[in-house]
Amino acid sequence: MDFKILCSDLDGTLLTFKDNVSDFTISEIKRIKDYLRIILVSARMPQSMTYIQKNLGIENQPIICYNGALVLHGSKELFSTYIHIDQIASIYDMANKVGIQLGLYSKSEWYVAIDSERVQKEIKYTKTIPTFRDTQATIEDWRDRKMGAHKIMLMGNKENTDNLFPVLQENFNQTLNLYRSNDTLIEIAPKSVSKLTAIKLLLEEHESLNDVIAFGDNYNDMEMLQNVGRGIAVANAREEVKSIARDLALKNSEDGVAHYIKQHILI
Repeated sequence: MDFKILCSDLDGTLLTFKDNVSDFTISEIKRIKDYLRIILVSARMPQSMTYIQKNLGIENQPIICYNGALVLHGSKELFSTYIHIDQIASIYDMANKVGIQLGLYSKSEWYVAIDSERVQKEIKYTKTIPTFRDTQATIEDWRDRKMGAHKIMLMGNKENTDNLFPVLQENFNQTLNLYRSNDTLIEIAPKSVSKLTAIKLLLEEHESLNDVIAFGDNYNDMEMLQNVGRGIAVANAREEVKSIARDLALKNSEDGVAHYIKQHILI
């Protein structure tokens, strides 16, 4: 299998555990990292990715954060685009009326209004601590600083999330990517970017999408998997993702990506 770049989603894909990669995954990535560029591609914020990068020994490579809204190479910002502050304010108004909390992300900043089980899970699994602050105060602060959000996470229960999602689609489908990461979460990113657009940005002159092998499990991975040279879904992926993938790997909890690399990428 002759590829030049390996791109992988993290949560539910490369991560064997909720918060980290296994020793087997580390050994397989280290075996091939001098021959393929290994690029992590995630909805996570930067500091929730860099510790994994370090464990894998690939700090010399760029990372794609926030589903493509922020691309970094070390401390250098290669690309960034935001959700406009007026849209954030509108989303907050809609969510607040039905009791849904917002997590607001911009570069290395993460703000939530109150602590919750969901927030504690994020802290545990991403090894990142938010700033607790009223959402309206964050919006006003970002407006003064002329900032926007790389990602918005809406956290509710199944009922209010089910009710809000079609309303958000009706109002923002033209300008924002909205997807359900599970029954109680909605993640929002700028429409103009995706994991695929970020990968295209990182291609060097002699490289094309055909040179890329990619792994994923969720809706935000589908475009990436469909357009690269070989798109692989892990066995725990959503059915829609598995249906469009070129091949299947074992579950993330069974080191699916690492086993696929061992079997198919021979150096």
